[in-house]
Amino acid sequence: MKAVNILSVCGSGTVTSSMVAAKLKEKLGDRGYSVSTTEARPTEALNLAQSGRFDIITHTSPLPDGDYGIPAVNAFACITGIGEDQFFDQVEEALKSVGK
Repeated sequence: MKAVNILSVCGSGTVTSSMVAAKLKEKLGDRGYSVSTTEARPTEALNLAQSGRFDIITHTSPLPDGDYGIPAVNAFACITGIGEDQFFDQVEEALKSVGK
C-alpha cells in the first residue's frame, strides 16, 4: 500500500471535511492507498499545505488565494454523490503527479 497524507478542507473544518476524509480512506484504500487525513478550515489550509506534511488537498469550500505547493482537488462531488467516481480518479491522478 502507498501511504499518502491528505489535507481535507471545509468551511468549518469538521463535518464535511470528516465525511470526505472517511470516503477518501475507503475508496482510495480499495485502490491500494493507506490514507491519513487532517481536517481543516480554509483559513488554516495555506499554512498546513506549506508545512510539507501533505501530498494533496481536497476541499469543499473555496481556498484563499496563495501558493499551496501541492495539488488541490475540489471534493464537492462527495457532498452530492454526483461525479464521485470522477473525483476519486482526479485524486488518484493528483497523487500520481506528486509521485504517490
